[in-house]
Amino acid sequence: MEAGGQRRRWECCWIALCISFILGLGQRVSAQIRYSIPEEVKEGTALGNIAKDLGLEVSSLVDRQFRIVSGSKEDLFQINQENGVLYVHKKIDRESVCAGSGVCMVNLKTVLENPLEIHYAEVEISDINDHSPRFPVKEQRLRISENTLPGADYQLQAASDPDSGTNSVRSYKLNPNDHFEIRVRESDEDKMPFLVLKKAVDREITTTYKLLLTAVDGGNPPKSGILNITITILDTNDNRPVFSRETYSVTLQENSAIGTVVIRVNATDMDEGPNSEIEYSFATLNNKVHEVFELDQVTGEIRVKGKVDFEDTEVYKLDIQASDKGHPSMSANCRVVIKIIDVNDNWPEIEITSLSKNVPEDSKPGTVISLISVTDKDAGINGKVICQLNKNIPFELKPSFKDNMYSLVTKDRLDRETSSQYDITVIASDLGQPSLTASTTLSIQISDVNDNSPEFVINPLDLYIMENNVAGSSIISVSAFDRDTAENAVVSYHIIRGDGTQNDLSSFLNINSETGVVYSLKSFDFETLKTSHFYVLATDSGTPSLSSNVTVNVFILDQNDNVPVILYPVSANGSAEGVEEIPRNVNAGHLVTKVRAYDADIGYNGWLLFSLQEVSDHSLFGLDRYTGQIRTLRSFTETDEALHKLIILVKDNGNVSLSATATVIVKVVEPKEAFAASDVKNTVKDEEENNVTLYLIITLGSVSVLFVISIIVLIVTQCSKSTDYSSKYLQDTNYDGTLCHSIQYRSGDKRYMLVGPRMSIGSTIVPGSNGNTLVIPDRRRTDSGEVSKWLMHLCITVAVRCWLLSVVLNMLRLFLKGTFLVSTSFSGPDLLDLGFTLLKHINIK
Repeated sequence: MEAGGQRRRWECCWIALCISFILGLGQRVSAQIRYSIPEEVKEGTALGNIAKDLGLEVSSLVDRQFRIVSGSKEDLFQINQENGVLYVHKKIDRESVCAGSGVCMVNLKTVLENPLEIHYAEVEISDINDHSPRFPVKEQRLRISENTLPGADYQLQAASDPDSGTNSVRSYKLNPNDHFEIRVRESDEDKMPFLVLKKAVDREITTTYKLLLTAVDGGNPPKSGILNITITILDTNDNRPVFSRETYSVTLQENSAIGTVVIRVNATDMDEGPNSEIEYSFATLNNKVHEVFELDQVTGEIRVKGKVDFEDTEVYKLDIQASDKGHPSMSANCRVVIKIIDVNDNWPEIEITSLSKNVPEDSKPGTVISLISVTDKDAGINGKVICQLNKNIPFELKPSFKDNMYSLVTKDRLDRETSSQYDITVIASDLGQPSLTASTTLSIQISDVNDNSPEFVINPLDLYIMENNVAGSSIISVSAFDRDTAENAVVSYHIIRGDGTQNDLSSFLNINSETGVVYSLKSFDFETLKTSHFYVLATDSGTPSLSSNVTVNVFILDQNDNVPVILYPVSANGSAEGVEEIPRNVNAGHLVTKVRAYDADIGYNGWLLFSLQEVSDHSLFGLDRYTGQIRTLRSFTETDEALHKLIILVKDNGNVSLSATATVIVKVVEPKEAFAASDVKNTVKDEEENNVTLYLIITLGSVSVLFVISIIVLIVTQCSKSTDYSSKYLQDTNYDGTLCHSIQYRSGDKRYMLVGPRMSIGSTIVPGSNGNTLVIPDRRRTDSGEVSKWLMHLCITVAVRCWLLSVVLNMLRLFLKGTFLVSTSFSGPDLLDLGFTLLKHINIK
């Protein structure tokens, strides 16, 4: 019992001892110390002596292995066991250790051994302003319509700052401007910036706004971040088209050419895209305006559409409307005033009337350029005005019968090539004290007169044309130049039409009046016409117009376009066939017949060669290739056939030769039959010779009769001219101021002609006589001598031509006479036609 009680007493004591140890240990563990340190301090910075703060002996720290067993993951703090100092082991970044903006605490657990002790410490890491506010993007773009009302807001990107507390974002600022402001809305702990439109925007004033948003934190010093804001203003059709002027004034010369640009109106629209595209239209209801003018809807150009007549309308007033293409469309109107003449000057009141700004260079001295009237509102001597001109000009002022009225006239001859413009200053000074002076300047243009005729560089021109040219094709281009300017130098071309004879080409030609290109209306034939000429007239556009002409000599070049024509043999039906009879007893070399052919071409194209294309016996007959003579090569034998057929080929020497064939049938007869046939031929030949002689006599008689008639008509024409100039005046009631009428009279040995205001070139004015009287040389004494010489020349020419014609006709008669020895198939008219063909071929007219 005692042993059991004692055991229970020991157990109670042990339990009490353990409880007391545990209570003592609990007091040790529960001890905790707090330190505070800012972030970003240097490594090795001491927070405090944790050993002393815990009441530990410094000498036993190493033996008891005083250390930190738990805390941050990066082992930010360490304990120096030699002195018990708690220090920073690694650089501290509060934003990476503690996320958020609350208090950042790092709990440290320290341990000592022998005996085991556990102590806790807290380290508060305080924030410093080491970060600037940052926006998610560098630039934010907004699109705002220009008709947006003020007060509209647009959310912007918010800036973020990793710092906490007062070091985080505190405010937003916008650069100063008239149209936008910034407004911040707080949501929980965030501050959201909004861009607010405080004043309406106008795209036509500013199309793009560049703003700068700044986010500022609460640090000291504060840090900031920026956001670029680009605002694009979208267009709406809120602007009407605006004309550059409300009223356009322009002067237009009457009779202006159709298509002349009068003026160009211009309207602009401050909008963009379709809202700024403008169409122009007439807003005038006057039909006359629509008849005379037209308006380009796109460019706004007003052009002449019809006839502009000053006498009809002096001033045109056009209302033009410009409309854009927006929805709805907006428009604006302007007025265009088109005037013809208007002159006015300054004080002292110098009034210029009837000013001729363009003066022809051929104006005579004394030609009135302008009428000038000068007035002064003052009275008496102060109202007296003296006018004068600047020096060294070929003009002067001539006073009128009325005070203060002057005529500006030419003083000397004008020359546009020396000076094309004169600036005349009219100076008006009154006689007051002090004298008041006014001046005005007149600009006079010296206009060109048509005093130069068109000139051809080459005259005459030689034109070579191949025959058979294509009708309608160009054959030559002529060109002339005129030394004048403007319209006086514009040259038009025309062909001078001839008399319509056979050699006249003008009726078969056409010319482009502007370019001078000549076209042929037909295809020319060398055999019909070899040479000719025509005249091209070049006329300028001056008034009166001047002209000159050029001679174009035309030479038709031959082409091989004519097939040889067989003249002999020719049968009664017109085919190239003939029958020749020869005696059987002829010797070698006997002339059987001669094939005659004709080619209308010339040169190589008309050079004919003869060849045997087919012959029954090559040993009997031979053909001369140049003359066409068929001769026997040997004597006939009894075994030779009595009938032989020869086909002769006649071809020319052109590049592409043309040919024809003739058939000669040779009959071999006995000598008696041949003599009988010869008698018959001689009889026919005599009859044909008589016919040819009759034709020759008729031809010569006709030529002689025509010659005599021509002489008689010429004499009668010369004798019928009146040489009596006794009538002193011939009245003409239809005189119209031109040179189409005149009055002739005679005084002594001189003849006079009274003409209109213009005189014919080459005439002479007799000193002391009327200015419109011209001296005409007396040619009555020379007329008879000239007529005699002309008659003698005509007689000699006709006589020589008749003699040449007689010689040619006689040669033709002899030639035809030889032809009868070979053939009797020609009739009298056929022979005469052949003769005239030969005459034409050798160019005897």
